[in-house]
Amino acid sequence: MGKFKKIETGIKDLYVIEPKVFEDNRGFFMETYNKKDFKEIGINEEFVQDNHSKSVKGVLRGLHFQKEYPQAKLVRVIRGEVYDVAVDLRKGSETYGRYYGVYLSAENKKQFFIPRGFAHGFLVISEEAEFVYKVDDLYHPNDESGILYNDEKIGVVWPFEKIGGEQNIIQSEKDKNWGKLS
Repeated sequence: MGKFKKIETGIKDLYVIEPKVFEDNRGFFMETYNKKDFKEIGINEEFVQDNHSKSVKGVLRGLHFQKEYPQAKLVRVIRGEVYDVAVDLRKGSETYGRYYGVYLSAENKKQFFIPRGFAHGFLVISEEAEFVYKVDDLYHPNDESGILYNDEKIGVVWPFEKIGGEQNIIQSEKDKNWGKLS
């Protein structure tokens, strides 16, 4: 096995990535990105920016997407745990409107590759979580849009039981006011 294992999600071009982790009594080492190795597993994006966010338990960010300047993302959690979701918004896609969710944590070290044309969001289920991600285009603040987290047409099954119920979610005003997929 190479340094990265690419796991199919059932949605074309959307992958969970498991890095090879070298552990011993001192701790661990792993590469989180290597352009050559990613190319070998079929991911050829040229990442241009890294982002880092910290959130508390119950924060639900998203579902966000960019209208004119879409971004591919490689996301992971370096502290805590989140339930991460990507929704296919690619016009003409066989899986348009379908989502895939995965638990990302500092412990499991999984990464999620989200290609251009997807909405993205996550729910923090640990006391705090630090989330880092690479993007393949710069952020354009006036280009951001989103979809309500509870859009029935998409039907994301969020693990609200892990935060004591849906009434405990914490959202930005912007995220509370997005429209629906339709």
